[in-house]
Amino acid sequence: MRAETEMLDLILQIAKNLQVKAIAMSGSRTCPNVPKDEFQDYDVVYIVDDLDNLTSNISWLDRFGKRIIEQEVRLGHSHLFLMLFEDGNRIDLTLCPKEHIKEWVDSESKFIVLEDEKGLFESYSPSPKRFWIHPATETDFKNSCNEFWWVSSYVVKGICRKQVIYATDHLYGICQQELLKILAWQVASEKGAVDIGKNYKYLFTSLPDEKEKEFSNLLDFSSKEKITQSLFATMELFHQEAQSLAQKMGFDYDREVAEKMIQYAEEKVKKFGNNWKNEKARGGDS
Repeated sequence: MRAETEMLDLILQIAKNLQVKAIAMSGSRTCPNVPKDEFQDYDVVYIVDDLDNLTSNISWLDRFGKRIIEQEVRLGHSHLFLMLFEDGNRIDLTLCPKEHIKEWVDSESKFIVLEDEKGLFESYSPSPKRFWIHPATETDFKNSCNEFWWVSSYVVKGICRKQVIYATDHLYGICQQELLKILAWQVASEKGAVDIGKNYKYLFTSLPDEKEKEFSNLLDFSSKEKITQSLFATMELFHQEAQSLAQKMGFDYDREVAEKMIQYAEEKVKKFGNNWKNEKARGGDS
């Protein structure tokens, strides 16, 4: 596996050959407190004059090395090449037109400038608090609770219909994300604004160890039965944490809605959880 110094030299040399106007790097490699390992990407941006020319013939990417797999993505005014190389290194390379440099800067919480002879980055600074969470307002809290309990009914529907992907998507993608938000607000209620990191990756460093274990136990979606167990455990934990946060912040919490939704889930899963074929035969897929 090529060392970091070799990779950075290569990134700079290729940029020079392409007459790139400025280079910056973001991501975990710019954070000294993040433990280093072989899975860290090189999140690099090339600020360029002629994006179309560089994307019309991409043979120059071969200079980075032999790739196992890659993706090409258009994001806003920028063009991304996500590359995993045979030696295990990975580069997420963004080509950003010079006139849209602010668009890239605004998307990053932290970056370092590697090359910038013209001072293109001088008037910009990263958004260091992009992944910071602040104490909840009561409106934020109510909206989160409403979203959680409303979407839990979709999880129930997926379980009863034996649609495990549908159920899992709503359970993890929405309900458990609202639970993470409540947990983050618990931290913020005690510490004020706090950096939870992308995808809540620093959240559990600010919570008791058992909280991470408790949440991790919710993440078995390997069967309809496991999804069902996860749903009820998620409901129970959300109900517990939401009440705790509401008491701490002086918010109103609608216990009646929560308890009715738990009861609704129990009744529907018990009644229809094993009768999807019969329900389907009677028609309807609303």
